[in-house]
Amino acid sequence: MPKMEASSSTSHDPALFHAPLLHHPRRRSSRPLKGFAVIIGSVVFLLSLVILIVNQSPEPLASNPSSVTEAGSYSMAAQPRGIAEGVSAKSNPSLFDKVGFNWTNAMFYWQRTAYHFQPQKNWMNGPLYHKGWYHLFYQYNPDSAIWGNITWGHAVSKDLIHWFYLPLAMVPDQWYDINGCWTGSATLLPDGRIVMLYTGSTNDSVQVQNLAYPANLSDPLLLQWLKYPGNPVVVPPTGIEDEEFRDPTTAWLGPDGSWRIAVGTRFNTTIGTALVFQTTNFSDYELLDGVLHAVPGTGMWECVDFYPVAINGSVGLDTTALGPGIKHVLKASLDDTKVDHYAIGTYDMITDKWTPDNPEEDVGIGLKVDYGRYYASKTFFDQSKQRRILYGWVNETDSEADDLEKGWASIQTIPRSVLYDNKTGTHLLQWPVEEVESLRLNATVFKDVVVEAGSVVPLDIGTATQLDILAEFEIETLVLNSTEDEVSDCGDGAVDRSTYGPFGVLVIADDSLSELTPIYFRPLNTSDGSLETYFCADETRSSKAPDVTKRVYGGKIPVLDDENYNMRVLVDHSVVESFGEGGRTVITSRVYPTEAIYGAARLFLFNNASGVNVKATLKIWEMNSAFIRPFPFEETLFQEMVAST
Repeated sequence: MPKMEASSSTSHDPALFHAPLLHHPRRRSSRPLKGFAVIIGSVVFLLSLVILIVNQSPEPLASNPSSVTEAGSYSMAAQPRGIAEGVSAKSNPSLFDKVGFNWTNAMFYWQRTAYHFQPQKNWMNGPLYHKGWYHLFYQYNPDSAIWGNITWGHAVSKDLIHWFYLPLAMVPDQWYDINGCWTGSATLLPDGRIVMLYTGSTNDSVQVQNLAYPANLSDPLLLQWLKYPGNPVVVPPTGIEDEEFRDPTTAWLGPDGSWRIAVGTRFNTTIGTALVFQTTNFSDYELLDGVLHAVPGTGMWECVDFYPVAINGSVGLDTTALGPGIKHVLKASLDDTKVDHYAIGTYDMITDKWTPDNPEEDVGIGLKVDYGRYYASKTFFDQSKQRRILYGWVNETDSEADDLEKGWASIQTIPRSVLYDNKTGTHLLQWPVEEVESLRLNATVFKDVVVEAGSVVPLDIGTATQLDILAEFEIETLVLNSTEDEVSDCGDGAVDRSTYGPFGVLVIADDSLSELTPIYFRPLNTSDGSLETYFCADETRSSKAPDVTKRVYGGKIPVLDDENYNMRVLVDHSVVESFGEGGRTVITSRVYPTEAIYGAARLFLFNNASGVNVKATLKIWEMNSAFIRPFPFEETLFQEMVAST
């Protein structure tokens, strides 16, 4: 974790306010703050509500009375949306039997993020950099806030934070994509041309790979795209299911001068596989012998990503980079589990085969890109800053009826830079792009705060719905002769106590702790006397609403001998992105509180360990909102800016 900065910040030694963390999710754990805090919180709430409504000016919420019954429950199709179309489910099947919560418009307004990219309305899911602009292409339903009628939305940004919506890049209007323009990838050729390969679902629901390219390369905004007249360029090979063949990768150049792409599929319904195709012109392809890689028991692979990382470097690599000092990352989105997995290994450029460094942590059975609510991720090489950038899609965890009512669904994570972790040699490091720091406003510093075992400490920072938190924890005293902990991994959440944890922060919490989301470390004693640490996020008490998915997420995280426990947490209304140990383990959470919203949202430290105190040092920034709006074509200033690039 970077060192704590000292500029323009306020330091506090908070008066200790100790209260036991819940041992049972239905019992209150803390007294509410009294008197002036309640009054101030109410004023802040009202001001925040007024400012939010004035600044965001969201479109009127779409009513959908047909989806809500008189009893307040909602109806959904028996089969999750997307399955019938041959792709992964895009709805919440686990919520079918839940009674709908009576959300208010104010609650819906609060859920919309302030500095994460999302479309103006409706449903969303080949980024690239061209002539001074970052381009984001995303799967988008222009007609509704649920999955379907998938087109390519298009947005541009100068800094990956502030975005302009552009007209749709591609729509399903040909026989080879009439049932949807699905995931694709851009490849920038050495001569400056851009080729885009994407999956189309044909009029017979066969998944094929199609070619598109910009109509005018001199246009920085790449407003018009042409589909190759000879599409499709790749069809399912013999033995591959028509509806299980999708999502071509960015191409890489082989030593023989021809390009390769990988496409996700499966064999015998259970063997996740990446096939490799070779081309010299991007219109004619040859299936190479064998496969890039396959892992039994992992099911259908979609949104495959394949790229190099430098084992001793601080910059990203172009997708074509080969040679010594380079490892290759293979990532797949597992359709069966809706989880993105990756592994680090070696690519043989002669045989076009990839081998994992550790077969026990192969793709789909080992490391996850993100241990939370996160899917369909994709990287691209940012040639302007020599870095590899990762995007991920985060869907809603409420009901489709709620999405229709509020008129929008799903977001993109903050773009993350990706590097090889040369300290462990086993992990990637993901970190929010540096541009997000431009949104930081006033900072508050808390130094050496002792958090006693079984206590909660409030952090007086004001409004706590848009934050960038850097936190470092140190266990004060190791317990001698401690026995092996009975709790495993993240347990049943922050209520499960062990000798050394859990400890961390409570985000999007109200004063009484009736709603809260713990982000925490859990060091566990093992049978050999060593500590094994997990980094976790507990959504189980994030909301009182019953029709919301609330889970405990997390995974094992290496904490080396010369390291303290450190985390970075980005809080943006209903999304929380948490980065442990410099980004070795990352967790994205969606939370939908009913009370801990606007000025009522608070931040706390907590330590639910049974045997140790922890010392915490934090630096916390309030975050400004990003501007995300339609491109102002009519404004001369922006026309001149585009022309100058």
